Amino acid sequence: MVVPQTTALTTWLRSPFNNLDYNKFWGSDQECLLMEPIAYLGAAAGLAALGVTMAKTNPSQAEYEEYAVQRLAKYLKTDVCKKTTNILENLINLNCDKLVDSVNPQMQEILARTTERQNYIIFSIYRTDLKLNSWIPSYRFETVGALNQFYTYTAQEQ
Repeated sequence: MVVPQTTALTTWLRSPFNNLDYNKFWGSDQECLLMEPIAYLGAAAGLAALGVTMAKTNPSQAEYEEYAVQRLAKYLKTDVCKKTTNILENLINLNCDKLVDSVNPQMQEILARTTERQNYIIFSIYRTDLKLNSWIPSYRFETVGALNQFYTYTAQEQ
C-alpha cells in the first residue's frame, strides 16, 4: 500500500507527547489551583521564619562595640605595632601589644561615643567616625550586623 506524501509528513511532525494524559502526572486543573496557594503559604511561612530568626539574632550596640574593639586591636597589633622601631619601644620601655591590650576599655568608650546605629529590626547598620585628635588621621567605618555576624563594608581614612 502506498501512503500519500502529506500523510507521512503530518505523522512525522506530530509530537509523541500529544496523546499523554497530563492529569495522571499533575492532577486535575482544580488540584493545580489548590496547590498554588499552598506554595505561596509555604513561601510566606518560610520568609516569616527567616524574618523572626533575623530579628532575634540582630546584634546589639554592645556586641558591635566588642567586635570593633577586637578588630581595632588586631589592626593596631599587626599593622601599627609591627611598623614601630625597636628604638621607640626601648625608649618608652613598653611592649606595643601589651599597650594595645591595656587600652581596650578606653577604645570601647571611644567607639561607643563615635558610633551611630541604625536598627532595621532584622539587621543593623553601624557607622563609626573615629577621630581622636588632629595629629592622628580619622577613619570612617560602616558595618552591617545580622544573624549574630558583622561585615565591615567600608573602612576609609578621612
